Amino acid sequence: MPKFAANLSMLFTEVDFLERFDAAADAGFSGVEFQFPYAHEMGDLQERLTRCGLTQVLHNLPPGDWDAGERGIAALPDRVDEFRDGVETALRYASVLGCRQLNCLAGIAPEGADPRLLNATLVENLRYAAERLGEVGIRLLVEPINTRDIPGFFLSTSAQALEILDAVGSPNLALQYDIYHMQVMEGDIAHRIREILPRIAHIQFADTPGRHEPGTGELNYPFLFAHLDSIGYDGWVSAEYRPATTTRKGLGWLAEADAGKS
Repeated sequence: MPKFAANLSMLFTEVDFLERFDAAADAGFSGVEFQFPYAHEMGDLQERLTRCGLTQVLHNLPPGDWDAGERGIAALPDRVDEFRDGVETALRYASVLGCRQLNCLAGIAPEGADPRLLNATLVENLRYAAERLGEVGIRLLVEPINTRDIPGFFLSTSAQALEILDAVGSPNLALQYDIYHMQVMEGDIAHRIREILPRIAHIQFADTPGRHEPGTGELNYPFLFAHLDSIGYDGWVSAEYRPATTTRKGLGWLAEADAGKS
């Protein structure tokens, strides 16, 4: 069975953020991720990870003004300097937290923008970040996100993401494949993951259509988890869903997956 991590930006939100590390460890997760660490002191996060025996699996590069609705700046031609500064900020956090993967959000395409210019900007920014992070042994990821939840998001399918990876041409850039987003955009999840497995370095999941825990929607997660094992995926699989009630009440899927390991 896969190695499961909890996304602390969406799970265990019943408690304050720093308390979520303890909650994740108590629930049986061995790793955690979250969207952004930048509102917290690095030492506080490091202490929680160490005390709870957790691996920091992933966090994102700075996304611009999240509260104002921005969802990444990597494809925005007028934000290149800010993007590069963000790479350095993310690197400092990742180095302290022992995080070996950082995810890049492409951002929402501005109305009327030339998609060719956005694409070229994204490729150059990813090339820069992949090289810079590679200098210290941190892998860069890029994630396609569905345009139902985030209308106008520039990178929205696995095919487009693979074209971007090919254009960047860096061995230090890989795909973050979110099952929820890709079920919305393209479906055929099991076949698609098998097909592009060598390009995938990290997987996230939620059920569709509600983006709740496995077992609340249309996807057969016991099958998908077993499928990942059978095709040789050995990376992290992160729970990134909105619990239908509370996080703990919705963790039956984790107990079932753990039972399948024995």
